[in-house]
Amino acid sequence: MKNYGVIGNPIEHSWSPAYFRNKFKNLHLNDHSYRAIHITDITTVRQQLKPFALSGFNVTIPYKQSIIPYLDEISHSASAINAVNTVKVVDSKWIGYNTDYLGFSKSILGALDPKQTRALIFGTGGASLAIKYVLNQLGILYTYVSRSKGIGVTYSEINEVIIAEHKLLINTTPVGMYPNVEDALSIPYDGISERHLCFDLVYNPEETVFLSKAKGRGAKVMNGLQMLEIQAEEAWRIWSY
Repeated sequence: MKNYGVIGNPIEHSWSPAYFRNKFKNLHLNDHSYRAIHITDITTVRQQLKPFALSGFNVTIPYKQSIIPYLDEISHSASAINAVNTVKVVDSKWIGYNTDYLGFSKSILGALDPKQTRALIFGTGGASLAIKYVLNQLGILYTYVSRSKGIGVTYSEINEVIIAEHKLLINTTPVGMYPNVEDALSIPYDGISERHLCFDLVYNPEETVFLSKAKGRGAKVMNGLQMLEIQAEEAWRIWSY
């Protein structure tokens, strides 16, 4: 039996269990399982996961960075990003990887306009680090938008001119995610135009209020589902080799 899972807090609405269970069914891997595991304290993650005898697991909010001290090894890209969303277990050794950056890179490349050379990244958590890594690779200048002073700019400092100057807007926060589907980023949407690409890592609902408002201004919009599928397939490749 090979057991896999995803850890996080909260974890109840994770997309991963249904995706991997369906994948295992289609591949006739009847001896494979996948479950969502609620972790309350990352400092005891090894003890909490021991009963599940996992061969690998995904990592989601809020543990993509805090999992790192409990790993035995980390891939070059995950180390550069400083965030891990996939762990492979080999003879009790935990090896960390980041597949988020591949999911984002492969999903956004076909949608980018050459004139979209400046970005605003909303949020500063683990997912935002993978986005930053990709933007650096693409030569796109970015500014973080945070609730706190000290990293980039705050939401209160954002105005229509700043929105207009940054043609790529990327939400890496859980704002608008189910069940809080009425929530939206607090930004001046009038600065958005048809020259913008707005990307929301949230995939449930399919269209967040952020994306709906941006689309209403003529912007091109994308949610995080394709990114999620690509990163999941990359995680499976890592676990399988």
